[in-house]
Amino acid sequence: MTATIPVIDLAPALEGDREARLRVAREIDAACTKVGFFTIRGHGVPLAVIDRLREQASAFFNLPLDEKLRAQPDDASVPRGYRAIGFEALSYGNTIETPPDLKEYYHFGRPDWPDEPYYTSDQGQRFFVPNRWPERPEAFAEAAADYYRRVETLAEQLMALTALALGLDEDFFADKIDRHITAMRINFYPEQKEAPEPGQLRAGEHTDYGLLTILNGENKPGGLQVQIRDGEWIPVETAPDTFVVNIGDLLMRWTNDRWVSNVHRVVNPPASTASMSQRISIGFFHHPNYDALIESVAPPGEARYPPVLSGEYRDEKYRVTRN
Repeated sequence: MTATIPVIDLAPALEGDREARLRVAREIDAACTKVGFFTIRGHGVPLAVIDRLREQASAFFNLPLDEKLRAQPDDASVPRGYRAIGFEALSYGNTIETPPDLKEYYHFGRPDWPDEPYYTSDQGQRFFVPNRWPERPEAFAEAAADYYRRVETLAEQLMALTALALGLDEDFFADKIDRHITAMRINFYPEQKEAPEPGQLRAGEHTDYGLLTILNGENKPGGLQVQIRDGEWIPVETAPDTFVVNIGDLLMRWTNDRWVSNVHRVVNPPASTASMSQRISIGFFHHPNYDALIESVAPPGEARYPPVLSGEYRDEKYRVTRN
């Protein structure tokens, strides 16, 4: 039987007592052990917040290219602002060489942060970078900031459930994510008016780098697929009011491979619809504090990975995937 992505209702955990949270945590553990992906509903993020950002993003990405390019960062190494097709090949992060991904994207981070050395020091400024916004549409920045804050709260709630699922204190991750370096990205997959090069996808095979990715997508041709443990590729479907959650590399290392950071990709639409198929996905890539030490929770002597600092791991992954 073909595997499917589990659907988990968070409402009982967010609205109920500890026993309700434990029940949902067990569902999360089962999903992350078997698949590494799950869909959530009852998450508390208003549909209007999601729709507003989608509308603003669609308006931006359908502007003329020369106007979009004005929202690029002045320094190509700065992970903020607009990126055109050809900038990134995600498969390089998993040592697979392919042509550049067939996507554009807009990259941004936290809307604001305290005036404290952790954020403003030379090291802090590598991770806490002012966002860059386009002149049009005017409400883009406000919609993005609202969405970010709502999903940031959701991420905190999910990490508390993650701790319970792993048999840890509910607040185990709290002091490791309270100054997180999470980035968001709005991916735009434009119509394909020319045939892709051999091996070229909308997004090549890759794993995500951090703790959890919280994704809002669209059920349109040329969508997300995940490779499960037996090697089978299965489609990932989402409704407009749900999120797909997947495990990142750092959480897999933390769990000592109890949970899997699965390879996934975004495939091209069928040739018959490629010239008409736009698609937008919005990803919140939850990443721990840059100085958080990621150490396996396995018993002494059983760790499969050496300890690694959160910020250093992210920097290396960025380095190898950018053209």
